[in-house]
Amino acid sequence: AAQSKIQNDLAVQRMKIYSIQTNLSEGTEDIGIVIDGTKVLTALGNFSRASAMLVGLTYAVNLAYPKELRYTFEAFQKLFLELDCSKLSPKVNSLKSKLLAKEREPKYTGVLSYSVCSSVQVKKKKSYPYSSEGCDVFCSLVFQK
Repeated sequence: AAQSKIQNDLAVQRMKIYSIQTNLSEGTEDIGIVIDGTKVLTALGNFSRASAMLVGLTYAVNLAYPKELRYTFEAFQKLFLELDCSKLSPKVNSLKSKLLAKEREPKYTGVLSYSVCSSVQVKKKKSYPYSSEGCDVFCSLVFQK
């Protein structure tokens, strides 16, 4: 019953990275990518690899980005991977300008401990140059609809 519910949920997804617990006693999981309801890549091992594969797959087969994630994908593709970075939307161009401006600001040294988009905690115990506003700018611009 649970397996069919998972399959039904994945069948209606346009573009998604999924994580399914395959063996609860061993703590194993299957991480993969679904596009238009079809599993296109499975057993990717971790979320980072799945994210990179999704961006690469989207670029390689020239898929249209989902409307609600278009700026996130565009920022990854054009700013971070530097693929086709000559044409930027106004929103991503604004993000680029703000990130470059933050890069030129003097950095502070201290213990890095702040929330990234209110979901991931990043903590470093050694001195590390950072600007906490850079992440906030990135998160607020890229991950908005």
